[in-house]
Amino acid sequence: MGSHKESTPDSQVPADHLPTPATEAGREGLDALLARPGRAVIALDFDGTLAPIVPDPDLARAHPDAVPALAALAPKVASVAVITGRPAEVAVHHGGFADVPGLDHLVVLGHYGAERWDAATGTVTAPPPHPGVAAVRAELPGVLEASGAGQGVWVEEKGRAVAVHTRRAADPQAAFEALRAPLAELASRTGLIVEPGRMVLELRPPGMDKGAALREYVREVDAGSVLYAGDDLGDLPAFTAADQLRAEGIPGLLVCSGSDEVTELRKRADLEVDGPAGVVALLRALARRLT
Repeated sequence: MGSHKESTPDSQVPADHLPTPATEAGREGLDALLARPGRAVIALDFDGTLAPIVPDPDLARAHPDAVPALAALAPKVASVAVITGRPAEVAVHHGGFADVPGLDHLVVLGHYGAERWDAATGTVTAPPPHPGVAAVRAELPGVLEASGAGQGVWVEEKGRAVAVHTRRAADPQAAFEALRAPLAELASRTGLIVEPGRMVLELRPPGMDKGAALREYVREVDAGSVLYAGDDLGDLPAFTAADQLRAEGIPGLLVCSGSDEVTELRKRADLEVDGPAGVVALLRALARRLT
């Protein structure tokens, strides 16, 4: 496993400046990407990384400069992959990724890799949904009512998963904690797992995580290096996967899209940037360096 930073570097990434990672492993990953961009995979979370976090996920949209930055960078690397817990088609719509010149090499791995959208074809491929998700939908209203979590808690339907949000509650953290145990019990009974995030608890099938999706995609394209950027607890498996790939000889750069709500990724990252705007600035700087 690669070494990680002990202090936080300057999080501001000017548009014309490519920052230096704080760890040796991160610097090696960036050097490999710059030396052989045609074998590099740029993998990115969506919410909190390419799109600012908003109270209503249905209103989330990619940063206005994200698509132009991706379109400038994508032709210079092996591939760009957006890895998200959202359904692939939803992420494509909210990101504005369809029919964009220069994004032919973009894929969206939705539902943590269970769904895949390819820009080259504009189609989504996916296996049948897990039966436990339907069981959770049926039982969830009663579980929420009995939890005492209060008003403002609401459910996001994600097709192959169900997410319970507490950000709109009077006390979001208290509602989040009140729901941990009952949702874990519900998930256990229905064959699912609970994945916590930024004021959200997601019930989804086991084996669906960004780490597995990242490893599989890196192997598929025979990548020689990988950059992964994320912001939330659900991105930790991807960080772990990138560390494992580094141990296997595939250099990588781990980027944290910084926030005050989740600090775990900061401890694991080689480079921290200032939220989606910082991610976009980093992508632009990479594209300019590779021109």
